[in-house]
Amino acid sequence: MAEAKSKQRFAYIDWLRGLACLMMFIVHGYDSWLRYDLHETPTYKWSQFLGTLPAPLFLFLAGVSLALVVVKMRRAGTGANEIAQKSITRGAEVLALGYLFRIQEYLLGLPKSPWTDLLRVDILTTIGITIILMGVICWMARTREGAIALAVVLTFVTAMVTPPLYTTWRPRWLPWFLESYVNGVHTYDAPQAWLFPIFPWVAFGFAGLAVGFLLSSDWGKAHLWGALLWTGVGGATILGLAILVDARGPSLYASHDFWHTSPNFFFARVGVMMAMMPLGYVWCRWGPGEVGFSPLVQMGKTSLMVYWVHIVFVYGRLSILPKHKQGIAAATLGIAIIFIAMTLLSMARTHYAGRDGEIRDWFRRRLGLAAG
Repeated sequence: MAEAKSKQRFAYIDWLRGLACLMMFIVHGYDSWLRYDLHETPTYKWSQFLGTLPAPLFLFLAGVSLALVVVKMRRAGTGANEIAQKSITRGAEVLALGYLFRIQEYLLGLPKSPWTDLLRVDILTTIGITIILMGVICWMARTREGAIALAVVLTFVTAMVTPPLYTTWRPRWLPWFLESYVNGVHTYDAPQAWLFPIFPWVAFGFAGLAVGFLLSSDWGKAHLWGALLWTGVGGATILGLAILVDARGPSLYASHDFWHTSPNFFFARVGVMMAMMPLGYVWCRWGPGEVGFSPLVQMGKTSLMVYWVHIVFVYGRLSILPKHKQGIAAATLGIAIIFIAMTLLSMARTHYAGRDGEIRDWFRRRLGLAAG
């Protein structure tokens, strides 16, 4: 009973992950399926603007979730080394899945896919690296206050050094596949906006880690709604300051690229995500998300699988619609189909989780094989 109440208490985190999945479907669906002549329409432009949030939200929520898990383990008496080991191991698993995903995409794209795509820095790769680094932060800072301070400092430093690492401080002396982890240069001799290098992306995870530790304080646990409300107020303040500084303050950098490397845009997105947290809680605690089944909460529980599978049916060879040949209505229908399909897939995944042995035995019986 207590476990069910705890899961309900943090359903808003899964809901926000599910919302990130929905936004991702919209962005990817219109990008993959709409005709090129429709890329200048407001529908497409707004969808791409929406696309500035899903990846940061996945990373931010990974930080929030890790902080909550670490605090729970510390209260249970788990040692710092064991906590770090488990966190780093989980990050390594996601990193390995990221490389496996790249192998899958390469094989599905043959004979056209270049071998260099195997080394592309994708969002799963970056999530894995971020979890590993957050595990190190939690090992270095043994107290909640220390972890918050270290995470905040690293968030700020990472955001501030990003612009020069893309321009004047570019580590050109590195091979392209290593430099790509710094600034997403890949094979193009210039950083690419559609990749997910360490700078600035890991900082979204660090910001989430700081917020997660704030929410897991004794006061935060006892007054979750109040803690989330103050998180939202803080986020709105950060958003406002970021917009104000960008509009009025002189740029600190020789090259100013607001939409890709600017610290102002980074902090604006952090502010938006912090502001979304109390809204998600309200939706799940007192709003429609509390009534019956929530597709977003469901997808949020299996967001990694949802990301992996939907890419194949939107961008891959198995795309459910011919790419770059659809009108807005057809592409929107395709997005709705993907949403329904991924919800059903997620439901099947959670329903059969932990029942691998039963499923294996069922197939053996159908094939006339002996069990065991």
